[in-house]
Order: sequence, then structure tokens, then C-alpha cells
Amino acid sequence: MKPAAALLNQSKNTRRPLVVVLGASGFVGSAVVDRLAELPVSIRAVARGAGPVPTEAVADIERCRVDLARPGALAGVVEGADAVLHLAAQVDGDRSWRAAGAESERVNVGLMSDLVRAFGTRDAPAVVFASTVQAGPSGGRPRAAYARQKIAAEEVLREGSARGTVRGVVLRMSTVYGRSPLSGSPGRGVLAAMTRRALAGEPLTMWHDGSVERDFLHVRDAADAFVRALDRLPGLQGGDWSVGSGRRIPLGEVFRTLADIVAERTGRPPVPVLSVEPPDFAEAGDFHTPECDPAAFGAVTGWSPVVPLREGLAELVAAVLAAEAGTSRER
Repeated sequence: MKPAAALLNQSKNTRRPLVVVLGASGFVGSAVVDRLAELPVSIRAVARGAGPVPTEAVADIERCRVDLARPGALAGVVEGADAVLHLAAQVDGDRSWRAAGAESERVNVGLMSDLVRAFGTRDAPAVVFASTVQAGPSGGRPRAAYARQKIAAEEVLREGSARGTVRGVVLRMSTVYGRSPLSGSPGRGVLAAMTRRALAGEPLTMWHDGSVERDFLHVRDAADAFVRALDRLPGLQGGDWSVGSGRRIPLGEVFRTLADIVAERTGRPPVPVLSVEPPDFAEAGDFHTPECDPAAFGAVTGWSPVVPLREGLAELVAAVLAAEAGTSRER
């Protein structure tokens, strides 16, 4: 299969289709750029900061440094797009997705509003939006602010699709981890944080007995899912689709595996994995296993994850070690 065939077939002339990647320097965004670079497309990689670009690429790549939070900044960067991969997101403070306030709402919701208003109905582009499984069914449990903002952005995209200004697809990703292939970044998710603790010789702590499960999706598999979505757009359009490994694993088991891998790298005994009292800012979702069944997405697109968890964890440990070594050299 040629992964971008559907997008290429929609082009009305011989020019390469233009794929705009919003958030191109981010953890998942840079991996998506790396994957798209293998294809005969034009990429406009949009980010606030400088990001790496593949040195050997089939694609034509244009870097575009823009602060998308600035009013009116979006229209120019998406002009002429055949597809927009919306991976831009913002959190406030140092607690990752927990810290999502008014400032982040401008990007996480407002940017989608700008996007669906940027186009008319004549040449509605594909818009593939990176959401989260936390935006799925909650069983009546309170949602984190970040998940609420993602839900709001999904609704804006659905409304734009109904009006015919965009052809929207929502990918609700599970917990993404690993080493981003282009930037080398280990990200700042829970597994990256626990890797840093283990390398420092600190215990890995859980706010429960370790039985709460999570679905962990490697960043390379996540990037491939976005490319596959472009390939099978007609079958996905208008829907929200879970994208994950399809395996729910108890966090206690994952943390112990991570401790073992760090021990293998350092030659020290594995750090302990401990249950501790949850902090005041813990939320209902911390004690709940979100649903994430990628079977429907796989049936439409042929996508399936390929990176085994232990392999991905070993890559993550290596990436954190490399990042720490780089920081030490800069001091």
C-alpha cells in the first residue's frame, strides 16, 4: 500500500499535495514530520520554535516558525492546504496535561475554531486532529481540564465538517511514549518522568495499588496512524477513532519493567516500586482505566502498532540518558 495514495488521488493536477503539520516541533508532531518525509508530498512544518527537519527526505519540506496563539496567525500557514494534521497543544505550568487553563484554552480550543473558519466549502481540506482517549466515555467521572478542552475542540471540528468547510477526523490517542525519531525527545509523559526517577535512584511511586491499567502507544506507531488516516480519509471522515496498542497493562507491571531496564543499563539494583498516598491534585481519571480499542481504526486503515512495549521502554531509557548527557555537556 502507498500510505498517502488517497491524498495524492485527490490532487487535481500534478503538484504535490500540501500537508500542513501544526505543532511540528512537538513530541508527536516531529515524529509525524519524520514519517511524512518518506512520501511524495509537500510538508509545511509549523511550530513556534525551531524544530529538526529530516536530512534525507522524499517530501519537499518548508519550516514555518509561527506563534499560533497569536490572533490571525493561522490563516496564512494553512493557505492552500490539502490536509492539516493538527497536533498543536498547550499546557500551563509544569504538570503536563493537568495544568490546562485559560491560556491553554486559546490554543487547545481557539486554534480549532480558527482552523475551521479558515476555509470555504469549495476545497475543504482534510483535518486530522490529535485528541486523547480521556475525551472518550467517562462513566460520569469528572474530567481533567485538558480533556474538556479536547472535547470542545472535537465538537468545533464536527461542526466544521457538518458545514462542509473541512473534512474532519479525530484520533483519540492513548498514552504516547518513547523516543521521537526526528527530535530524539523522550517527551514529558509519565514514563519519561519515571525513567528520570529510576536513573536518579529514586523509587517509582503510584497513587494506587498498581492495578490501574493504561494503554501505552509508541510515538512511531502514533505517527504512522496519522499517515494512515490520510490514506483512508473517506472511511474515517466525521468520526472519532481510538488509537492505541490495544493492550491494557497494570501500571505496577509497567513500572517494574522500567525499573529492570534501568537497572540493566546502570548496573545498579532495580529501584523499588511503591504505593503512596495520592496528592491533593489527583483526579478521578488517575484511578480509572480509559477505554481504548483500536480495532475499528485498524479495520478501516490497515494500521496496527508494531513497537513492543519493552523495546519502546528500552529506547525511552536510552533517550533520557542521551538528553541528560547533553544537558551535562551544556553546563
